[in-house]
Amino acid sequence: MKIFYGWVIVGAGIVVTCIGLGAMLSLSVFLAPMSAAMGWSRTGISIAALLNFLCMGIGSFFWGALSDRFGTRAVVLCGGVLLGLGLVTASQAATLGQFQILFGVIVGFAAGSLYTPMTATTTRWFTRNRSLAVALVSAGLSLGSSTAAPLARWLITTYDWRFAMLVIGDLAWLVIIPTALLVREPPARPTAGLPATAGADGRELTVAQALRTPQFAAIALTFFACCAAHSGPIFHMVTHAIDHGVPAMVAATVLSAAGLASLGGKIVCGLVADRIGAKRVLVAGLALQAVAVSLYLVTRETASFYALALMFGFAYGGVMPLYAILVREYFGERIMGTVFGAVAFVSTLGMALGPWAGGWLYDAFGSYVWLFIGSAGIGLGAVGIALTFRPPRQLSAALPTPLAVH
Repeated sequence: MKIFYGWVIVGAGIVVTCIGLGAMLSLSVFLAPMSAAMGWSRTGISIAALLNFLCMGIGSFFWGALSDRFGTRAVVLCGGVLLGLGLVTASQAATLGQFQILFGVIVGFAAGSLYTPMTATTTRWFTRNRSLAVALVSAGLSLGSSTAAPLARWLITTYDWRFAMLVIGDLAWLVIIPTALLVREPPARPTAGLPATAGADGRELTVAQALRTPQFAAIALTFFACCAAHSGPIFHMVTHAIDHGVPAMVAATVLSAAGLASLGGKIVCGLVADRIGAKRVLVAGLALQAVAVSLYLVTRETASFYALALMFGFAYGGVMPLYAILVREYFGERIMGTVFGAVAFVSTLGMALGPWAGGWLYDAFGSYVWLFIGSAGIGLGAVGIALTFRPPRQLSAALPTPLAVH
């Protein structure tokens, strides 16, 4: 029986996002050891995470546009080479400034070449089971955080932080580069009868027109608030648990538990979204995320940290693939890479805010209380924005009547 090649694309997407994004997100495990070994402040190291997400956002837009033009295979190959280079050189950084540039800028920019282009390509391969396929690619993020964190922690404990980061950089080269060779663009499909997004004059939207629409602003702002709400708690999850007496290795596995739960959230929410629609699932997931963040204010015991990690991971993981589905529904596949890259860019501003704010608040007040209060409030704001989404109205290529997009 011949296997539909779209599922190979999904598999490749899982692998490259697992290794690439897992390597970048493993910085949270390096935070305390690097601070102790180098004398660098948590705020200073957290700035590298801020730069990670800012540069990942710029990279998502840049690499997404290139993938629309030159294909995703070339983009992922280049990004994989650059990612490994950033990690390997960052492992030898002598100063905090060097580390912030090498890990923050280079690794972040390279990471933008993986998730966004692979997600956009996956949406082009699928008509049925699209939400599930995108959710599975997004699951690579969860697998990355759940596997990279224990690996980094073991390497740091056995050797030191420099050796651990060097090994992870080499692993990125060894896995991402050959996997990228499996990536193909989908075969051309006839356009008759396929839905296309149109402007008020009945013509398909250009990228510039799409970026000026209210629906782009609503999706992007919701994604921004969603990421701002969960990025700080995720990044500081390990150190927060350690601060409450949880052993370092156990705290790393708490982060892994959240990553595994987010994997389940992605798959479950993807399946449900294929049946009841992405918006309903998104609103419910964002509400659950806000509640979970607020519960960190009262969590103290190891068992409670594990239970909350499962709840929080399911929530933030479940909502992440849905933004790509909404972008595909509103703007079609022709400009999917560029538009989703732009949405991802806005979202990474939120991802950049949380780690830095958490580090600054900790250094200023000696705890993460204000981080969790602020994150929960922003999470509720994301719910409010998501409720404003209006269903897309699409123009069938087979129909001559122009319809406005909403």
